[in-house]
Amino acid sequence: MQLRVLELDDRSAAVLNESQVLEKEALDIIDCLQKQRVRAPLILLDIDGKATSSIGLANRLRQQEMSGYPQLSFIIGSSYGVDKTIKALADERMSFGTLTLPHNLARIVLLEQLYRACKINRGEPYHK
Repeated sequence: MQLRVLELDDRSAAVLNESQVLEKEALDIIDCLQKQRVRAPLILLDIDGKATSSIGLANRLRQQEMSGYPQLSFIIGSSYGVDKTIKALADERMSFGTLTLPHNLARIVLLEQLYRACKINRGEPYHK
């Protein structure tokens, strides 16, 4: 499994208002998605998404690998969240629970959970 992290520059609402920031970020996200060679299912990390366990994420990765198209794209919103156009594009919404996490911390949690899911799928021990 390969991993590629694309990070958009933080934007401040000092020059733009919040909705303008979200719209600009949405355009940048769409641009990044269009540059991918394959249209991978898009999973949005969203507090209102489906709560997923480590084993559930491992199963989702395995399912995607077995589909013949082993890519997935995950989106973590900025401190303003994500624009409604990105929410509409998402194939799935996944939640780490009802806690609000800063997007930089959410990225670390996602990366750790992807690592853990790979360990689970290989039958290797992982910390519980």
